[in-house]
Amino acid sequence: MGGREVNMLRDFQTASSDRYALLKDYARENRNNQTNAEKCLWQQLRGSGLGAKFKRQHIIYDFIVDFVCLEKKLIVEVDGAYHFTNQQMEHDAYRTEELEQFGFRVIRFTNDEVINETERVIQTIKNKL
Repeated sequence: MGGREVNMLRDFQTASSDRYALLKDYARENRNNQTNAEKCLWQQLRGSGLGAKFKRQHIIYDFIVDFVCLEKKLIVEVDGAYHFTNQQMEHDAYRTEELEQFGFRVIRFTNDEVINETERVIQTIKNKL
């Protein structure tokens, strides 16, 4: 992470203190303005419904991830249409690479998959756990 300072919290690290407050505000805004796909998936993940505790719109390093099981170091991302532009695909690849360097596994689903293939998405998440 190129000398970036991070604070140790439990078994993971979070953003440097100068960025954390800004990211915390963005995460709160994201939680309050979830997409339909994120709402749908959260209903399945919340309350340890899959036998593992998930957090939503959670800050890890300098990133806000859609959903994460910290215990299993599994990140679940739900991608809308804008994720398929070249620039966003490059950014997502960079983000995934950074998170994987710290031991996280990242899996991605499209909004469409979450809404129309919910059972398959949940089974994939269970398998990764």
